[in-house]
Formats: sequence, C-alpha cells, structure tokens
Amino acid sequence: MKTGIAIVSLAAALLALPALAQPGPSGGMGGGMGGGPGMGAASGSGMGPTSGTGKRQPMDCSKSKNPEACTAHQEARNKAQQACKDKAGPERKQCMHEQMQNVDCGKARSPQQCESRKQAYGACKGQQGPAFKQCVQQKMPSPDCAKSPNPQQCEQHAKVREACKDKVGPEHKACLREKLAPAK
Repeated sequence: MKTGIAIVSLAAALLALPALAQPGPSGGMGGGMGGGPGMGAASGSGMGPTSGTGKRQPMDCSKSKNPEACTAHQEARNKAQQACKDKAGPERKQCMHEQMQNVDCGKARSPQQCESRKQAYGACKGQQGPAFKQCVQQKMPSPDCAKSPNPQQCEQHAKVREACKDKVGPEHKACLREKLAPAK
C-alpha cells in the first residue's frame, strides 16, 4: 500500500515539473500557481517593452544608427502626441498625420525621401485607409538608384514597385513577394 502511494506521489510530482518550469508573469521561472512572494501577476513587473503601462517605451537613441535623426523623430512624435491628446479614434489618427508633417527633414537619414514623403502625404491629405496608402504609393517618386549602394537591386525593386502600384495592403505585399522571389 505504501509503495502505491509513493508511486502516485512520484507521478504527480513528475507531471507537475513542466508547469513549474514555465516562465512566470515576471519573465523568470514560475513557481506554479502560488509562485511565492512577488511572483503573481499583480506584482507590477511587465513582460516586455510596455512594462504594464500599455505604451511602448521610447527607443534608446544612443544605440541607433543615426542618433540625431532618432532624437528628432522622438521629439516630433512627442509634440504630435501633445497636440492630439484630446482627440480619439480616426480624428486622432488624422491629427497625428497632420502634426507629423511638421517634422524637420534636415535631420532625417534621407532628407530627400523625407521631403518626398511629406509632399505625397500633403497631396493625399483628405483620404484615409487603403485609399490614402495607395495615393501615397502613387505620389512617391522612384528613388535615385545612382546614389544607391546597390544600383542594380535598386532598379529591380523600382520596376517591381511600378508593376505593383495599383494594388494595396495584403495584395500589394503579395505582388511584391511574387515578383521579387527568386525563380525556382
């Protein structure tokens, strides 16, 4: 009888081990249901870049390829968020688009592309959703492949973008993939 209880106890312990080895809410190894002190979901420790606030933490610009551009983008985004803080839904999205038009392209990684994008956004201002995306796609000029590190690849991509410009969303992505995929 004692051996039966010992076998059942051992089996129960072995079956519980995988659950104990699962990461807990704090990112460490969990302690099962109770988890011990500080291991519960209400401990306040986050599981990622949001840290429980619902907002993403800002990127560390010192680790960026272009720290000046990163900082300028963060400042512009903060200004836009302040200007649009009393709006919600589509109205907020439109406000953010308008505010982001005030970004200084002089600090951008590619100032010409930044200016082109601002012009395209301005030309497509009244549209929303897929129509806005398609409008911007059509208004954006082709990149100057002579300045590209790989002109041949740049020209190939420009041709593919031109061939897929009438599509938007998942159809556009599928078109790009289909035409850029290596022939088998």
